[in-house]
Amino acid sequence: MKVTPTAIPDVLIIEPKVFGDERGFFFESFNQRAFNEATGLDVNFVQDNHSRSAKGVLRGLHYQVQQPQGKLVRVVRGAVFDVAVDIRQGSATFGKWVGVELSEENHKQLWVPAGLAHGFLVLSDSADFLYKTTDYYAPERERCIRWDDQFLAIEWPSAHPPLVSAKDEAGASFLTLTRDE
Repeated sequence: MKVTPTAIPDVLIIEPKVFGDERGFFFESFNQRAFNEATGLDVNFVQDNHSRSAKGVLRGLHYQVQQPQGKLVRVVRGAVFDVAVDIRQGSATFGKWVGVELSEENHKQLWVPAGLAHGFLVLSDSADFLYKTTDYYAPERERCIRWDDQFLAIEWPSAHPPLVSAKDEAGASFLTLTRDE
């Protein structure tokens, strides 16, 4: 697999080796040993999640306090613009964001380490989004930063307002973020 650091060096683009011909393709979507060797990380995934969303749906920017989740994310159908925001107080990239298109065609995955907020916007008619997490989902610990936060100024690739949940619409401003809850 090919691993490429982003502008937030701890956020990694992972590209598996894909074997394809006229019949289709094959690739190993996850191998713990290969992941550890290629990334230099030693993480333990405890939960797999799968979501399907329609075009224009934006989910996020989510994170968990006291029980942060690292996420390895990918798209198996469709395409999304995936975003990670560094909310780690004291980090050299605190307040910075990176965005990567993940799709069924490019097979890219994104490693979003614990301590970052995460969200995505569906670019295709629909998208199936899969992710592995390093800690369990804890709804009482989940928090949300507004997708359109003016300080972050994320450049979402759409001229149309996204479809967001009431919870995400009520997200907090980045500048009021408190991580020590």
